[in-house]
Amino acid sequence: MILVFLRHRHGLEGEARTSKGAVKRSFPDVSGPGCSGSCELRAAVQLPATRFQNLGGSDEGDEGPSCCSRGDPGARDRRQDQAMKAGSVRAADGFAARVVVIIPTYNERDNLPPIAARVRSAVPGADLLVVDDNSPDGTGQAADELAAADNQIQVLHRRAKAGLGAAYIAGFQWALDHGYETMVEMDADGSHQPEELPRLLSALDDADVVLGSRWMPGGKVINWPRSREILSRGGNTYARLMLGIPLHDATGGYRVYQATTLTKLGLDNVQSQGYCFQIDLALRVVQAGLKVVEVPITFVERTRGASKMSKAIVCEALWRVTLWGIADRLHKHRT
Repeated sequence: MILVFLRHRHGLEGEARTSKGAVKRSFPDVSGPGCSGSCELRAAVQLPATRFQNLGGSDEGDEGPSCCSRGDPGARDRRQDQAMKAGSVRAADGFAARVVVIIPTYNERDNLPPIAARVRSAVPGADLLVVDDNSPDGTGQAADELAAADNQIQVLHRRAKAGLGAAYIAGFQWALDHGYETMVEMDADGSHQPEELPRLLSALDDADVVLGSRWMPGGKVINWPRSREILSRGGNTYARLMLGIPLHDATGGYRVYQATTLTKLGLDNVQSQGYCFQIDLALRVVQAGLKVVEVPITFVERTRGASKMSKAIVCEALWRVTLWGIADRLHKHRT
């Protein structure tokens, strides 16, 4: 059913370190679900009527954890400075914007190395940010090892598990602070195919947000049980009906955002938890009148590790979408 994302309730105070632990710089404090200080996420900006486009098919209908980054921040900063002078870190890939792929992790030690390798191969000019919630299986250590071997891989370590949405907001904050122009959401378990990322990035040339869609013509899901497909399709149908968002896949987590888009969405007051974060952001994009493009993708069910989907996540999504829908109808009735 409805996939959800977790409200970012963490106060970040971290330090950038090398893989050997030498402190290089402190990151700004971040309170609440958004950010403050040097990275102020501005309130939503209302634009003209929302625009939608489908590519590849016809139209159808308690305080959170702290974090620090590991890897080689000095080398990263030198690389980014050179990139800014050159105008792009990704010229060789054919994309002008500076791109970072954000991958949240919790107990994904076996999945992380192969997905990182595939991302680096699919879009060599893009950087990779792993946001780990202190995984007990050693995922954070595995991420540090990857970062030590590759200057284009960075790691944010958070002190405790706080959910997917909180991890993404922390990643967005880090990316905005470091001047990235394009942020990619991608799962660590291999369900999102990095080889499809160039198509999503290309679509961003004419969009504010690109959604990888499983349920539009051309999209498909591999190795899901029928019950899971019914849950996802039903959740998206319910979200469309309750919220009036003309999207095939508002719950999907393979997305590309312009940095300017994220600063317009009011991330500091996001209240959704778990995967519902995806619906929440999709709704904010629609309400801000920004252009959304959907691109068909192939979603492949994980082969290692356990899914994070739970009954609590589904119930929260159903509850929040219902409340949002009722509130919208009451607002329209009063006006």
